[in-house]
Amino acid sequence: MRTALRALAVTAAALLAATALSPTAQASPEPRAPEEFVALRSVDPTIIQEMRYTTAHTFMGERVDGYRQPVCILTRPAARALHLAQKRLLRQGYSLKVYDCYRPQRAVDHFVRWAKDLDDQSMKREFYPRVDKSRLFEDGYIAEKSGHSRGSTVDLTLVRLPALPTRPYRPGERLTPCFAPKDERFPDNSVDMGTGYDCFDTLSHTDDPRIQGAQRANRQFLKRTLTEVGFVNLPEEWWHFTHKPELFPDTYFDFPVDRGSVGRH
Repeated sequence: MRTALRALAVTAAALLAATALSPTAQASPEPRAPEEFVALRSVDPTIIQEMRYTTAHTFMGERVDGYRQPVCILTRPAARALHLAQKRLLRQGYSLKVYDCYRPQRAVDHFVRWAKDLDDQSMKREFYPRVDKSRLFEDGYIAEKSGHSRGSTVDLTLVRLPALPTRPYRPGERLTPCFAPKDERFPDNSVDMGTGYDCFDTLSHTDDPRIQGAQRANRQFLKRTLTEVGFVNLPEEWWHFTHKPELFPDTYFDFPVDRGSVGRH
């Protein structure tokens, strides 16, 4: 009897050990950001953050994979350059406002899955009213890799101070084209840039000749301010800037967007 019990105990211990070592029994830890990444707020808490991809107000109509908290994460040089630009803007009565910063690869994968689903066009009226969804890849609006995933690219705009609050998006509300007059499209406390953020339209090209007057002046003001601190604008998107030289020009990261990813930096 004693021998049988001892055999059972040994078998149970072996099963427990095997379970503990089994890959399916242990959740893999999430990747963390390298030491070169920081939360923007730790470098400059005055920059306004409206992290769109943590909300349903996106071109997909839902929160984006990998965005767990509304926190802007960037490489340290990019964050410091934004801080320098912000100091100059504050003296002129403006503030930067970021919409998106580092973007995990899993978010880009989410974009790709959505773009391939031609039946899902719930947000077309606002974000791509004049673009056939079947052309999003061909026209360059969606790609399988994004510079945002390298950590030195940011989407942003300008806000005239004092900043008024922007109301939250209500899922299911009536949508207005992103290139409609400012007082008709979704409200944003930023200056008028001629289109809203993430507007899939050639009117979003920074130097589109149809954008004139105050709208053109606002785009040039933003571009000039950021160029002076080392950023390069993507000509197809007035809001998209990359700090050069990039620390990670060939690496696409996939750690989640949350404070824990850079918590000890």
